[in-house]
Amino acid sequence: MTTNALKSLMETPAAANIRESANRIWLAGLGAFAKTQEEGEKLFQSLVTEGEAVEQRARKAAEAQFEDAKGKVVEFRGKANQQFDRLEELFQERVAQVLTRLGIPTQEDIQELTKRVEALNESILALKK
Repeated sequence: MTTNALKSLMETPAAANIRESANRIWLAGLGAFAKTQEEGEKLFQSLVTEGEAVEQRARKAAEAQFEDAKGKVVEFRGKANQQFDRLEELFQERVAQVLTRLGIPTQEDIQELTKRVEALNESILALKK
């Protein structure tokens, strides 16, 4: 084929239709690419927004569980302190019982004796005068 024959073949209506179709296919591909980029960005932003919402809900749930656990720790600590105080009272009562059985005076007994000795000392000093 010569150049003229090729040129005349390219100028036929069928060739023009093929070129037109190829150009339209090319433009459709570019349009699809642009639409995908645009929709992809919207989808990405939508996913980011949804991710933020999920993160916030998870954080609130974790904080609620933390507060609940903290409340239980405080409650447990209070009960433990009550039990410890009761144990201390029982221990003091038992020690006092043992000391009483052994005839060892209590602090109150000693204070009473001290007051009586002081009163006797005052009486003696008054009698000396």
